Amino acid sequence: MSDTIVTHSAHDTAAADLGAHAPKPTALTDGLTEAATTTWSNGRIDTGLWECTPGDFTAERNGYTEICTILTGRVTIEVEGQQPEQFGPGDVMVMPSGWKGVWRVHEPLRKHFTTIDD
Repeated sequence: MSDTIVTHSAHDTAAADLGAHAPKPTALTDGLTEAATTTWSNGRIDTGLWECTPGDFTAERNGYTEICTILTGRVTIEVEGQQPEQFGPGDVMVMPSGWKGVWRVHEPLRKHFTTIDD
């Protein structure tokens, strides 16, 4: 594990190049793509940036918990048996291990994420 402290301003995280987009494997909408970069990892905890294009996809958090902050865009999260919730810039979400739902991305979405393995 590195002792290096990595910092980014809000402007840097919103404009950072995440590399080429690729098709989202769990997409429910044709043409939905995503890109991501990890900025720090220690083998159990990863943190970085992720973005995707508008559309719907399924997601599960098996074996890890994810904490994320929406940087740009808007998304509605649907979890079976619960009311849909909309998130936008500045909102923080926690998806514990075992979480399962559908993301409905309304406009290009970028988030900062941290995942923690069980």
